Amino acid sequence: MKNTISALLLSPGLMLGATAAFADSTPATPPTGIPEDSRAWMEDMNNADALAWAKAETDRSTAVLQADPRYPALLAEATAIAESKDRVPGVSFRGDAVYNFWQDADHVQGLWRTTTLASFRRDKPDWQTVLDVDALAKAEGVKWVFKGTDCDEETRRHCVVHLSNGGEDAVTIREFDMKSRAFVPGGFTLPRGKQNVAWADTETLLVARDWGPGTMSGAGYPLVIKTLKRGQPLDQAQEVFRGQPSDMSVGAETMRDAQGHQATLITRNLSFFEVETYLLAGGQPKRLALPLKSRVHGIHEGQLIVEVKQDWTAGGTAVPQGAVVALDLAAATADPDHLHPVPVYTPTSREGLNGLDFTRHHLLISLTDNVKGRVYVADRNADGSWRRAQLQLPDNANITVTGTDRDHDRAFVTVAGFLEPLTLSLVDTNTGAVERLKSTPPQFDASKAVVEQREAVSSDGTHVPYFVVRPRDVPFDGSTPTLLYAYGGFEVPMLPRYLGATGKMWLERGGAYVLANIRGGGEFGPAWHEAGLKTKRQAIYDDFVAVARDLVATKLTSTRRLGIEGGSNGGLLMGVQFTQHPELWRAVVIQVPLLDMLRFPVIGAGASWMGEYGDPAVPEERAFLAGISPYHNLKAGVTYPEPLFVTSAKDDRVNPGHARKMAAKMKEMGLPYLYYENTEGGHAASANLKETARRQALEFTYLLRKLKD
Repeated sequence: MKNTISALLLSPGLMLGATAAFADSTPATPPTGIPEDSRAWMEDMNNADALAWAKAETDRSTAVLQADPRYPALLAEATAIAESKDRVPGVSFRGDAVYNFWQDADHVQGLWRTTTLASFRRDKPDWQTVLDVDALAKAEGVKWVFKGTDCDEETRRHCVVHLSNGGEDAVTIREFDMKSRAFVPGGFTLPRGKQNVAWADTETLLVARDWGPGTMSGAGYPLVIKTLKRGQPLDQAQEVFRGQPSDMSVGAETMRDAQGHQATLITRNLSFFEVETYLLAGGQPKRLALPLKSRVHGIHEGQLIVEVKQDWTAGGTAVPQGAVVALDLAAATADPDHLHPVPVYTPTSREGLNGLDFTRHHLLISLTDNVKGRVYVADRNADGSWRRAQLQLPDNANITVTGTDRDHDRAFVTVAGFLEPLTLSLVDTNTGAVERLKSTPPQFDASKAVVEQREAVSSDGTHVPYFVVRPRDVPFDGSTPTLLYAYGGFEVPMLPRYLGATGKMWLERGGAYVLANIRGGGEFGPAWHEAGLKTKRQAIYDDFVAVARDLVATKLTSTRRLGIEGGSNGGLLMGVQFTQHPELWRAVVIQVPLLDMLRFPVIGAGASWMGEYGDPAVPEERAFLAGISPYHNLKAGVTYPEPLFVTSAKDDRVNPGHARKMAAKMKEMGLPYLYYENTEGGHAASANLKETARRQALEFTYLLRKLKD
């Protein structure tokens, strides 16, 4: 559930008066560290005045951009690519079948569909509809957005489907019969909320949701898990676990391997990065003596497979940060206080773990080596130690395991580069054989482009890698329009991806695209992320500036031709760059951003991110946050570029109030800006492919106007 903030009973006209223009630049510091704000009413997602303000600003801005003669062509290009019926479908195994969720021009909300592997191998598979979300939305008068499923792996017949109204994180959950392909009459139904479920058995769900007062965290996530029997009213569910009010959230997951071993885990998330893990045995949770920065990924041949994100010593074994270990499930259940980890994978200083997946007999380890994808097949030796062998897949690409078959030793793997369209292959994990199944046709002319990997040197001497995708014949005189993208947070790596719409709408028009692998991400494991945590965060922003200055120094571009873009945490990055270095950028696209870094814990799900950003109630952390907060660091007399804000009225994760308030403050200060708030879409800022295409067309129209004209 979203965190609700009472709107001030003042009209927008009073809020935007000239006399209040700079009143919040040095807010008072209450004991909580959370200052009052005259624009707090804009943080209420559904406030009528805030919605009217956002609509007026959106109408004004879209009128400007859509009047550009290039916009119709850009919209047509973006729509054709987004709705292309020959793009590679994302698929997963479920028993002997292959499943996919698909959207196109005819299925705007989407189809959940299935076929056999043999049929999928053909150019035109015989897809069978499992759930038509468009038909459901029409029948119920709700613009449902499909948010995935949780399925009972014991019988493989029943799943619960997660449905979101307009794309928000809050979902309605309904039980679905995979055999009849219909919702189960009288089956499990959970009303809208931020919630998660796990199948304890065929007749029982473990449910974490809002159970009433005191059961939700300050971040708006569940703190209480209950067992819910089929047909049982919610008010009769039985509590099995309760977190503390200071926690971020709790959750449950049931894991099984192909050999029949099963474990139900409960996670108590103390913060975004720290978690206590419990085994649910005999209805009682037993805490595993794992380090707080760790994650259990699954069970394999009776072994719990755990990613460890901090140095740890247990059972006489020293485990380095970023490693993967195995724990015997039976031994851990019998004695959860004394664990004996066995190393499975230990990273080098230039590697970062991306994923762990399981087939019937093998563990797949996905990682990056200097930001280039690798996949290894790992197996246990007779003595309990582990060995691994690299799958022979293309180099210099993003390699992703998208689906595995727990009944057989096979996996779906995608490979993509900036200029190479995505290819889907079926890998035999026994032999390493790779069968190429499907590939996206080229969506732009890549023949005149080239990819380079470079390094910039940050303010503290750290070498920061980045990719440049540019026309082969650029003059290196500073004249190339260049778009620089980064994220820099939450241990999320920025990896090569097929540029698709960006290639068509930007590269083909002479632009260059740059992806920066700045600190805060996960490109080189937990240490790369931790180098920019909390009060160390300026390192992230300095890394980004170092890349920008390197682009200018090498004369790929110039400040007149340089634009930047980022979303969510990357939207905060854009806001910081906008206020710290307005002289470096001609264009700034600020997508679904955090911008008020003093009130962020009480806006949307912000309290869950204090592990990343810090806590305004801690004086040292508040002082740092006040120094970087874009909303509080706009200054009179400074020449800023005209930014484009992009957000969504349905974003219940990073509340649109951040963008609304920043834009409103700029309006009061007489600063130019453009603003686009989609009425749907949630944190993705678009709920379907048409909305995605429109947003992309608006963004690239803005970029062309600023950087090419």
